[in-house]
Amino acid sequence: MLTTLLPCLISWIVVVNNVAVTVTALNITADSPYESHSFVLLTKKQRQTLKEQARGMPSGGLSVTTTTATSAHYYKQSQALSSSSSSSSSSSPRRPYSTTTMTAKGVRTALDEVSKTGEFKRIESGYRNWIKNDPNAQFPAEKDRYHLYVSYACPWACRTLMTRGMKGLQDAISVTVVHPIWQKTRPETDEHAGWMFGTSAAEEKKAAWTNHQGNGGPFSTHYPNTEADALVGAKSIREVYESVKDTNGKYTVPILYDKKTQQIVSNESSEIIRMLNSEFNDYATNPTLDIYPEALRETIDAANEWIYPGINNGVYRCGFATTQGAYDKAVGELTEAFDRLDALLSQQRFVAGDQVTEADIRLFVTLVRFDEVYIVYFKTNTRSVTHTPSILNYCRELYQMPGVKESVQMEHIKTHYFCSHPTLNHYSIIPKGNDFLGLLEQPHNREELFPSK
Repeated sequence: MLTTLLPCLISWIVVVNNVAVTVTALNITADSPYESHSFVLLTKKQRQTLKEQARGMPSGGLSVTTTTATSAHYYKQSQALSSSSSSSSSSSPRRPYSTTTMTAKGVRTALDEVSKTGEFKRIESGYRNWIKNDPNAQFPAEKDRYHLYVSYACPWACRTLMTRGMKGLQDAISVTVVHPIWQKTRPETDEHAGWMFGTSAAEEKKAAWTNHQGNGGPFSTHYPNTEADALVGAKSIREVYESVKDTNGKYTVPILYDKKTQQIVSNESSEIIRMLNSEFNDYATNPTLDIYPEALRETIDAANEWIYPGINNGVYRCGFATTQGAYDKAVGELTEAFDRLDALLSQQRFVAGDQVTEADIRLFVTLVRFDEVYIVYFKTNTRSVTHTPSILNYCRELYQMPGVKESVQMEHIKTHYFCSHPTLNHYSIIPKGNDFLGLLEQPHNREELFPSK
């Protein structure tokens, strides 16, 4: 209930359900030092309580923030805000202050990484350590020491699963797969939604999930091929990061985790696949496969330079754009890159030439999601894999390689995308699709078109 109200000139300290909050009238001067301060959401119940009991405050509306800080801290902030507004009110024009919807300070997802022009700007991964096949290294390559936290839905995570499968590292590096549907990771304190671990079959009978805004479903909490976290005992990927005292605030997969030292080694997929490729050959069943051969590195790096922004991240730039201009720019660049790929794969078997490399792994995980998800969800409907013979044929060959098919779970893929971002799909309806994986099961003739030299 609303228990405390300390009035200032234009702001108040309020305690709602024992959580310190600031209630600020929206008529703040343009020069206020708190003009752009970030907001932390109350729980839905707390917001409703506050709205119902805070009627009668000055006109112009109100904004609400919460924090784990003490009421005393907020009282000082409130005084500073009042003082600044008072001193500048005579010379500065007054304007309405827009509310902002964010989670706890520093906590974010990819949907928050949007520029002022509406363009999606992905922030780099925060953990960039390296495993080496050297017993004296900080993180030496050892069998069953390292663990991957992944989602079958996430293309970045599936890079690592695909590489692990192709190299034959299933017995050397263990894996935990998370539930595909994002849920609120700490609903009692903030609105962050992210990856959760699945529950047991027994717990499934006790409850069902909706999307994290309360719509859609019911979705089972026990999803096929997912499991509880056996290492940290976490309920969410967020808790895995917090177990290592994370300060970055973006809780992504994949995570390459050191079970011995209980540290996160890396959460950068492009670097994890290179470690799996070169540092664990002593434990691989297919050690001769080299997806980053020295003779092709310049070609591979050059391909990654245009495939990543144009296609891998290009689909996200389309889907997460918040202005028409940002979308038009992104889809134009995606279409150009897609056509460039079509021309390339019409002339050669793989991206870097006549052998499969990391460039193909990085590309495939996007292409396999393109028709079933991105065309619909991210509005990338200028092109289609199904209707581009060279690319479809190429995808068939990769999908049918040993160790690849197991990393592709279309049910997980579709369920995650269409159910985890309610701002893009309010009721979490999952489209039927065209059985794209059925198309990939059909024979290819890439080897006949481009015989090995």
